[in-house]
Amino acid sequence: MTYAEKQRLMRDRAAALIEDGIVAYIIGWRETRFPDKTAVFFARDKDDAERLVWNEYAVPLTAKYMTGDRWPDGKIGVFARGCDSKAINRLISDNQIERENVYIIGLPCEGKSDDRCLTCRQKDPVAYDELLWEPDSASPTVAGRGRFFRTEEVEALGTQERFDYWEDVYSRCIRCYACRNICPVCTCRECYVDMHRTGFQGKRQDTAENRVFGVTRAFHVGDRCIECGECERACPMGLPILGQTQKIIKTVERLAGDYESGMSPDKENFLGKFDKDDKDAFM
Repeated sequence: MTYAEKQRLMRDRAAALIEDGIVAYIIGWRETRFPDKTAVFFARDKDDAERLVWNEYAVPLTAKYMTGDRWPDGKIGVFARGCDSKAINRLISDNQIERENVYIIGLPCEGKSDDRCLTCRQKDPVAYDELLWEPDSASPTVAGRGRFFRTEEVEALGTQERFDYWEDVYSRCIRCYACRNICPVCTCRECYVDMHRTGFQGKRQDTAENRVFGVTRAFHVGDRCIECGECERACPMGLPILGQTQKIIKTVERLAGDYESGMSPDKENFLGKFDKDDKDAFM
């Protein structure tokens, strides 16, 4: 199927779900004034449904936008690829949305025009109420790009080179918090950086305090990160945020075996539990 054929299916199905009252609205994508960009879009009627798009630039994650409607009047319809469905599972696990309030229209993904898609392990939805088309077993992959290639490139540097690398990263951070705002697992009602109490996080924008924010956030989302890369997409400074978090995920995988967050809404967090049999060779 071509992009145009899949887009037609999306528009027709969205219009039917809305008109039949199965969903109150549907979250998808629309065109922007930039030909290589799309934006998340809320379709509320059949005319809106005709604005939905599906192309190689349908990159933004849809799931996070459901958190703005915690008590919907009807079900929230959402188009979900592999990354979106993993985010939905995480939001359910973190008690941010209720599964019964969501209607998931699964979209097997071909891979989008974005660097983060090069290491995607779940192009097809892992949770859905209906699948709009069958997965393509020939979805393109890029050889030589392992899951943790970003982290491994930094690990290959010498000690001083790594220090200089991260000093450069944190010196360029402007603390706009776009990474936090777009992240589907950053869901605290009040972030510690917004608290007025002193001692949590300074309000100056300098390398030392940027480092505290970056490292703290990485540990906060570490074992819950679904590796969608929205943080890097939203960052206006182009910082390697996902690579930093994947360093923690890589360590978790070394301790826990094959570990991938968001595959099920019931899976426990590795860093959120304690077991007397936990490995403690590092102590």
